[in-house]
Amino acid sequence: MQAENFHAPYLKNFLKKLIAEIELNHDLVLDELYEQYAYYMTSLKDDNVVKGRICKCISFLFPAGSSQLPSCPSSGKLVVPLRCSLNMLDGDTGCALWPSSLFLSEFILSFPGLFLNKSCFEVGSGVGLVGICLAHVEASKVILSDGDLSTLMNMKLNLESNNFSIGTNRQERTEYSNTIKCIHLPWESASENELQDFVPDVILGADVIYDPACLPYLVRLLAILLNKKTPSSTKPNDSCQGSLLDSKSMDDKFNGSLQGNANANDNGNGFDANGGKIICNGTSNTGSRKGPVAYIASVIRNIDTFNHFLSLVDQANITITDLTETHKPLNLLPYMQSYDRSNVRLFVLSCK
Repeated sequence: MQAENFHAPYLKNFLKKLIAEIELNHDLVLDELYEQYAYYMTSLKDDNVVKGRICKCISFLFPAGSSQLPSCPSSGKLVVPLRCSLNMLDGDTGCALWPSSLFLSEFILSFPGLFLNKSCFEVGSGVGLVGICLAHVEASKVILSDGDLSTLMNMKLNLESNNFSIGTNRQERTEYSNTIKCIHLPWESASENELQDFVPDVILGADVIYDPACLPYLVRLLAILLNKKTPSSTKPNDSCQGSLLDSKSMDDKFNGSLQGNANANDNGNGFDANGGKIICNGTSNTGSRKGPVAYIASVIRNIDTFNHFLSLVDQANITITDLTETHKPLNLLPYMQSYDRSNVRLFVLSCK
C-alpha cells in the first residue's frame, strides 16, 4: 500500500498522458484506463484533488408568480451543490464557476421549452452546472464534454452528488432521464468521425470565447455539430430556430409578468425572426431554418478576440445572432453579489 501511494502521482500523470495520446490518434481508450485514472484522481490520498476546492450550493430562487413555469420546483427553489475551485490562479479554471455558466443556467431554467425533449451537447462543461439544469428541464439526452481530464473527473463528482448516474461510453445508448453522459473532448483533436454518433438538437457553451489560439478548433467543432442532419421524425416546429419561437410563445405568459422580456418577433431594424440582433451572416428568414442550434453565453473581455471569433464563424458559413436584450432570463440568483449578469452576452448560432 505504501509503495502504491508513493507511485500514485507518477502513475496518474502517466495515465493522463497515455489517454491523451491515444485520443489524439483517434484510437479506442480502454475503459480500464479511464477507471484507473479516475481512481488516482479521486483517491483521498491524492492531496492535489482536494487542494483549492470547496463545495458551494447554488440556489436558484424562482420569483413569486412563476409556480406554473415547468422548471420551477414546488418549493420555488432549486439547489445544486457543486465542488469548484477556490483559487483560479493555480490554473484550475475548468473547475471555476464562471458568470456565463450561471447566466446560461438561468436561461435554461427561464426558457425550459427550448430544451424539453431535446438532445443537448455542451462544449467546455466545467463543473457541470449547465448539464444539471438541462436534466432538470427534462432534455431527452445530456452530453457534457471537456478537454481537461481533471476537470472531467471533478464534473463527474458533481453529477454524482446531484444524484445523476454517469455514462462514459460514447457508443452507449440510454433512455434514462437521470443519466448524463460525460466525454473527454479536446477541441484540437475532435473530428467529424469522432462525433458521428452525436446528433444534438442543441449545442451549448459558456465562456468558451476567450483564447484566440483555441477559437479555430472551437468553431470547427461547432460547425461539425451544427451541420448534423435533423432526424426525419422531427416535426417542423422543432427546427433549430423555430423552437425558440415555440418556446417563447409557450413561456411568455410566465416571463412577461416576471421579467418584462422584450417582444421576440420583431422582423424590422435588422432583427431576425427571433428578435435578436443579427451580427454575422444574417438573413431575414432565419426562423425557417431546420437543423441544430447553438446557444453561447460569453463575457467579451477582449474585443479583438471576439472579432476574431466572428470572422471564423463567418468563414464557417454560420449565422450568429445576439439575443441578449430580447431573451433575458429571470434573475434567479439575486443574492449572488459577485455575479454581474450585465456583462454576459447571449448568442444563437446556426448554419445558413
